[in-house]
Amino acid sequence: MSIDYLLKKFEENSRQEAIIWQDKPYHYDWLLQETNRWMKEIACHIQPNAVVDLSADFSPRAVAILLALIAHRCIIVPMTSSVESKKADFQATAQVEYTIRVDEHDQVDIHTHSRVINHPMLCQLKSKQNPGLILFSSGSTGKNKAAVHDFSLLLKKFEKPRHSKRIITFLLFDHIGGINTLLYTLYNAGCVIAIQRRAPHDVCQVIEKYNAQILPTSPTFLNLLLVSGAYKEYNLSSLELVTYGTEVMPESTLKQFHTLFPHIRLQQTYGLSEIGILRSKSKSSDSLYMRVGGEGFETRIVDGMLEVKAASAMLGYLNAESPFTEDGWFKTGDAVEVEGEYIKTLGRRSEMINVGGEKVYPIQVESVLQSMTGVSDVAVCGEPHPLTGQIVKAVIHFHTDHQENVGDFRKRMRQFCQGKLLNYQIPQKVVVLDHALHGDRFKKIRRFAS
Repeated sequence: MSIDYLLKKFEENSRQEAIIWQDKPYHYDWLLQETNRWMKEIACHIQPNAVVDLSADFSPRAVAILLALIAHRCIIVPMTSSVESKKADFQATAQVEYTIRVDEHDQVDIHTHSRVINHPMLCQLKSKQNPGLILFSSGSTGKNKAAVHDFSLLLKKFEKPRHSKRIITFLLFDHIGGINTLLYTLYNAGCVIAIQRRAPHDVCQVIEKYNAQILPTSPTFLNLLLVSGAYKEYNLSSLELVTYGTEVMPESTLKQFHTLFPHIRLQQTYGLSEIGILRSKSKSSDSLYMRVGGEGFETRIVDGMLEVKAASAMLGYLNAESPFTEDGWFKTGDAVEVEGEYIKTLGRRSEMINVGGEKVYPIQVESVLQSMTGVSDVAVCGEPHPLTGQIVKAVIHFHTDHQENVGDFRKRMRQFCQGKLLNYQIPQKVVVLDHALHGDRFKKIRRFAS
């Protein structure tokens, strides 16, 4: 797909709102002019097919520059402030030749690096003269892996016109879900509602003020929204759809949200930095079962694990071995249950807890404990034990106004879990922390528990 298709779309919808940023609307005619301006500017300063670190958020100018870099067939490495401490390492791994920084005032600075590109994947993209995309994983289970994509393959999924909606960019600019949200919205002439703060009150305020229709987010954020009670202070009637992914959803959170907002459709999404975002359909708004796949994707279950073959799959990692099978299937590492044509993700096999031969997935325990009075969040992991191999350990974060010592909570927890969890699933060790159990991406960080 050529960028010309997108620019023509901008021209056809020139008077519609394209982006709302810092309480100011930017229309498609502005975005068209700004993209054309930056196409000329980039051609004067940056070589075609160069590797470019685009340090930005979803500001209007950053969006225009992203599109201009695609048109210039550059290999783009989006980065946000959430990875600032790792930025130098990321730049070295990606062999970045230029940095374009767009600050909080939408001002732009371009810096040149003295690097020689020699990684075979980057050389392959350059020789094909295709735009590229490099995404770094969160590194929650180890080092950050750099996934290299042919951007032209990722863009193909947007060829088919879909609904034009007003969508909040909750997932970050350097996340596959954030990129997917942006491109889906622009290719369908919707409105990108960019947010600077992602606390529950801030998000609810934006939904009410700008009549947001879709909120792509994470289970962790939905839990925080419920715990905070922020939804009670705002009119969220414009919201039609909440999509959730990036981690496994606790069933207790899903059912509570659906009960409170029966008019909002809940849709589980599935995607990874390595393969892109699959089309998905939840069995129902209160079900954790979903159907995944669609055009360009195939799925199969091998030994209880989900594998995906994708037309938009990455070329590979810059800094790790290939995760693909010999016949081209990507091993997701996610254990699943199957019910007809639907699957339910249980979590990463690597996070599974083995208690004397019995399997325990953290989400099974977290879903129960999270519904206890006073619990704001919980992270569960396994801890070594000389007799059973492992025991279940739970780290608890209480509501700010909840006071309870660990001993009293442990007794109450054991009583609460009776009939809801099997004995070996009930945590044998409990720790209380006074800080949140998630990071900037609103994804549960279980290393707090380990």
